[in-house]
Amino acid sequence: MATVGVLALQGSYNEHIAGIFSSSSFLFIASSISLRRLGVKSVEIRKPEQLLDVASLIIPGGESTTMAKLAELHNLFPSLREFVRMGKPVWGTCAGLIFLANKATGQKTGGQELVGGLDCTVHRNFFGSQLQSFETELSIPELVSTEGGPETFRGVFIRAPAILDVGPEVQVLAHCPVSSNSTLHSNSSGEGKEEKGAEDKVIVAVRQGNLLATAFHPELTSDNRWHSYFLKMAGDVEGSSSSIASIGVDNLRFERSNIDLPIFL
Repeated sequence: MATVGVLALQGSYNEHIAGIFSSSSFLFIASSISLRRLGVKSVEIRKPEQLLDVASLIIPGGESTTMAKLAELHNLFPSLREFVRMGKPVWGTCAGLIFLANKATGQKTGGQELVGGLDCTVHRNFFGSQLQSFETELSIPELVSTEGGPETFRGVFIRAPAILDVGPEVQVLAHCPVSSNSTLHSNSSGEGKEEKGAEDKVIVAVRQGNLLATAFHPELTSDNRWHSYFLKMAGDVEGSSSSIASIGVDNLRFERSNIDLPIFL
């Protein structure tokens, strides 16, 4: 299995190594730990030339506007777009989803630059502020069909975006139920919501070819199935999908974490 890159633009990594977590550096390290649990090597990506050494990439959560400014500062956007265009697997979680979307709404004044490639529109803070962060069970039939395990996944949403609409080539992998009166950040036409009796649901996970995107944070759980799913995507592209077979679903852990996540204001 080739090395997986993790975009590492935001956070105090030296402090994290010493055991002092910031919100953004924790998300990067959590991704690395999830990959290590599957026996996969990961490297931090901060410069365009480092992308030459990896076959796939994870764009983790963080503050999307700050991440975009740092990516622009380091001239990463052209290389990231080329990485996507070449068909290399890329997975964006939360802010990473925003990066991959062709269009984003609800941005700060002046907007932000996007990598693009994923035929969808996202709302940057669909679910509200940090104080509206939450966890919920998500139905994941596609993931279960390939990875096995429980029929639901514990989605961790932290100041999360949501997908308002998708193109015809985008496969929807998960929805999140939302009550009608709590969907404050969807547009007036109701895009992104689907009627389900008295309850609506919004798209929170998709795949389009080599691109995978989740509005939530699988790396903050002990359930490795999203990482395994992504690694198999990378294996398919590399022509070595069997390289992860030795891991086996039976060896993955599906415990539900009872740890309360910190809220960073």
